[in-house]
Amino acid sequence: MTVLKIKALKGFKDILPDEVTLWKYVEDTARDVFRRFNFSEIRLPILEQTELFARSIGEDTDIVEKEMYTFVDKQVTMRPEATASLIRAYIEHGLYIQKPVQRLFTIGPMFRHERPQKGRLRQFHQMDIEILGSENPLVDTELIAMGAMLFTELGISVDLELNSLGCPKCRPSYRARLLAFIESRLDALCEDCKRRSVTNPLRVLDCKKSYCREQVEEAPSILEHLCPDCDVHFSHVQEGLQQLGVEYSLNKFMVRGLDYYCRTTFEFVTSDLGAQSAVCAGGRYDGLIEKLGGPKGGPGIGFAMGLERMVLLLQLRENAAFTRSDLELFVIGLGEKGEQLSYGLVHEMRGQKCRVAMDHEGRSLKSQMKQANKAGAKYVLIVGDDEIEKGTGVLKDMETQQQQEVELTCSALLEVVKKH
Repeated sequence: MTVLKIKALKGFKDILPDEVTLWKYVEDTARDVFRRFNFSEIRLPILEQTELFARSIGEDTDIVEKEMYTFVDKQVTMRPEATASLIRAYIEHGLYIQKPVQRLFTIGPMFRHERPQKGRLRQFHQMDIEILGSENPLVDTELIAMGAMLFTELGISVDLELNSLGCPKCRPSYRARLLAFIESRLDALCEDCKRRSVTNPLRVLDCKKSYCREQVEEAPSILEHLCPDCDVHFSHVQEGLQQLGVEYSLNKFMVRGLDYYCRTTFEFVTSDLGAQSAVCAGGRYDGLIEKLGGPKGGPGIGFAMGLERMVLLLQLRENAAFTRSDLELFVIGLGEKGEQLSYGLVHEMRGQKCRVAMDHEGRSLKSQMKQANKAGAKYVLIVGDDEIEKGTGVLKDMETQQQQEVELTCSALLEVVKKH
C-alpha cells in the first residue's frame, strides 16, 4: 500500500508545543498590559459577509481585489483583518449605547491569499486593539503609548513612525497635487502603481519596490496640506507623546493599505527581521462606524500586531525566561507498587492545581530522570518499594540538586512544591 504523506498547505503553519510557550508569553503579557489600560476582550467569528470588507477596507485595495478568501456562491469571506468585524459587532449589539467610549481587543487568526514570506503567512494571527467613540487626540497618544509599553515589557526593540492622513476636508487638495506629481513620473513606476494612480494615488507612496520609492522621494507631504482642525489634532498627538516620553519620527510616506484611515496613522517597525518591516500598525478611522451603519460621525482608532513576527523577534533573543517549563513535579514510580501509589498521588495533586507528570512506560530510573530534566520539572519525586515501606519519598530539587525525604501524601508534597 502506498503511504500518502500529507503536508500543511503553503502559507499555513502548525504551531508546535515549544512555540506555543512563546505565543502564550506574548498573549499573556499583552492581556496584562491591556487590562491596565481598561480594555475588554471580545471574540469574533472568522466568517463575515463579503460586503463588510468591501465597504470598510475599500474595493480598490489589494486586499479586496486580490487577497481575500471568499466563498463566492455564499458571498462570505474569511476575515482578512479584524477592525471591520469588531465594528460590525459594536454596531449590531449596540455597545455604543451601553458605554459611549468602548475599549476593546481581540486575538485570533486572519486570512489573506498573498505571497508567504518570513513572518507573514496566509493564515496569520493578530492582536487587534480599538478605542471607539472618542476623537480626543489624547486617546490617540494613550493608545500608541500602550503599544510602546507592550514592546518594552516584551523586550522587543522597535521604532515608532508617525504621520497624519488628514480628513475628507483637506485630502482632496493634497490628492490633486500628489496626482500631478505622480503623472510627471508615471512611466518610471511599476504596473501596480500606475493602476493605483487612478484608483488611490496615496497608495503609490506605500510601494515597496525600490525604483518606485526613488521616484516618489520628493513627493509632496500631506502634512503640508492639513486643514486647521487636523493640524491642531496632529500637534496635540505629538505633544502627548512627548509628555509621555514616547520617542517617534515622522514618515510622510506612511499611508497604510486600507481606505478607512484618516488623521493619525502609525507603525512600530524593526530591522531585526532583515528588511525594515512593521510589527504593529494602525491609525484613526473616523467615519467608518457611520459608513457601516453605526451612529453618525462615530470616531475610532486602533492598531493590529502580528503575533508571528513578534514570536520571531523573541526567538532571536534566545532567552530561557519565556521557554522554561512550568511543570512543578515529575513523579517516578519504580516497580508495580511504586507505579500504583504514584498514579493515585499524581491525580490527587492535579486536583489541587499542581502541574504534575509521570511516565507510564516502565522506563529505568536513569531514563526517567532524563525525561524529567528535559521536561523542565522543578522537582522529581522518587517512589520505590523502600520508600513505600518508610512512607516517605525522595524529593529532588532539580535546580539545586538537593534531596530531602517527604511524606507520601498530597498535602506534604504541596507544602514543599508550592513553597517556591
